Amino acid sequence: MEKIREGEALIHAGDFSAASVLDELRGLCPVVLGVHGNVDDAGLRRELPESLEVEVGGRTVAVVHDAGPSKGRLSRLRSRFPDADAVVFGHSHLPLHEEESGFQIFNPGSPTERRRAPRASMGLLRFGPAGLRFEHLWLG
Repeated sequence: MEKIREGEALIHAGDFSAASVLDELRGLCPVVLGVHGNVDDAGLRRELPESLEVEVGGRTVAVVHDAGPSKGRLSRLRSRFPDADAVVFGHSHLPLHEEESGFQIFNPGSPTERRRAPRASMGLLRFGPAGLRFEHLWLG
């Protein structure tokens, strides 16, 4: 919770499950940028987009819930979001960070539903003159 409170913004790649979770996150961080996931209720699906693109430190970060199968994912996301420098995605709840020719894809995992991941996790995004830097934060 402390890392969320310290952040300028929170990026959420879907699967809030209920509006109360989104409300709780909005109480912790001044800016919540999120997309709906496949388990989100109808109200969240109406309120949140399927995907979005935001500027972070002069770079473009796209957010989507389901990035599709792992095979070809990086090139597929590069094609889907041609103006993005990085794509944050969820759905699998499996932590992942890949980069190719300066383009990055990042799945922070999940702090609550780790599924097949070895541990619960979330991500941290920092930016500076060198660009965007993603990092996994391992919880518990």
